[in-house]
Amino acid sequence: MIGSQRRRATGPILLGLALLLFALLAGCEREPESYRLEGPIFGTGFHVTFYGDYDDDQLSEIEGSVKAALDRVDRLMSTYKTDSELSRFNRAPVGEPFQLSPQTAEVIREAIRVGDMSAGAFDVTVGAAVNLWGFGPDKHPDRVPDDDAIAKALKEVDYQALKLDGNTLTKTKPVYVDLSGIAKGYGVDAVARALDDLGVQRYLVEVGGEIRTRGSKPGDEPWRIAVEKPVSNERSVQRIIELDDSAVATSGDYRNYFESDGKRYSHTIDPRTGRPIKHHLVSVTVITSDCMTADALATAIDVMGPDAGYAMAERENLAVYLVVKTPDGFETRASTAFQRYLKDSD
Repeated sequence: MIGSQRRRATGPILLGLALLLFALLAGCEREPESYRLEGPIFGTGFHVTFYGDYDDDQLSEIEGSVKAALDRVDRLMSTYKTDSELSRFNRAPVGEPFQLSPQTAEVIREAIRVGDMSAGAFDVTVGAAVNLWGFGPDKHPDRVPDDDAIAKALKEVDYQALKLDGNTLTKTKPVYVDLSGIAKGYGVDAVARALDDLGVQRYLVEVGGEIRTRGSKPGDEPWRIAVEKPVSNERSVQRIIELDDSAVATSGDYRNYFESDGKRYSHTIDPRTGRPIKHHLVSVTVITSDCMTADALATAIDVMGPDAGYAMAERENLAVYLVVKTPDGFETRASTAFQRYLKDSD
C-alpha cells in the first residue's frame, strides 16, 4: 500500500539523496495555492508539489490518481513482490514467451536501447552480481567475493538474452531482471502523466531523488534544483540548475559502499566485469524530457566513467553534468547540451 499525506505547502521544500530542491515562494501578491503530497514507495519515498486553485474533490482526485499511478508501477515491476509481473517473468522458463503489460514492455524496451547505446554499461540483468557483492535484496555481511564466484555470477548477466517482440518477452538463457535502475524514473513519468491528464499545469514530482517538472512556480519563477555535493559526511550544494518541462536523475557512489582491508568498494557494479567501478567519477546528473531515460542514462554513465561517459554524452547530444574526484578536490564537466541549464544559475 502507498501511504500519503496531503497538505498545503507553506515553505521551501528540500529533497535529499542525490538532488536538493529549493522552492522559493514568492511575494505578497495573491498567488495560486501550493499543495504537497508525499508517502513511501519503491523502498524510498515520493513527493509531489503542485500549484493551482482546487477544491477538496479535485484534490482527492489528484491524490488518488498519483497513488494509483505509483501503485500500478509497483505491482508490475517490483522484485520484492512475488506476484508482480516482473517476478512472474523471472520465474518463467527459458524460451517461454511471456506476455507483458504495455507499461513493463515500454521500460524493458528502453532498458535494451540504453544497454545498446552504452555498450552494455547499463544492464537490467546485473542483479546476480549486485547480490553477490551484498548490495541487492539478498544482503550479507560485507565481504569481497572470490574470482570464481564473480565468474559464476557473470554467466547470469546478459541483457541481450532478453528478446522483446511487441509486448512479448522471452529469455534465451537464465537471467534475472531487476528494473531498479529505470523503474523509479518511469514511476515519476507515470505520476506526471496522471497530473497532465487532470489538467495540473505546474508541478514537481520526485521519487527517490529522480525529478520531473512542468511549468513554473508562481511569478514565472523556474524550478531550481540543486545538485548535491558528492561527499558522504555532509549535505551541501555543488551546483544549482533551473528546469521547466524537464526530467533530471542523478547517480553516484559516495554514500552506498563498504570497506574491506582499507579498500572502498562502490555499490555501483559494472555488469561487464561483475565488479564495483574503480574510476573517480562520483556523481552524474542527466537531464532529458522523460525521467525513465534520465534514470537509465545516469546509471549507465556512472558505470562508464568520466571519459567514456562524457564521450557518449557528446556523441548522443545528452545533457550531462559530471563531478569527478581529483587529488585537489572535485572537477566538474558539463556536456555541450547541458550548458543551457547553467545559465544564470550560479
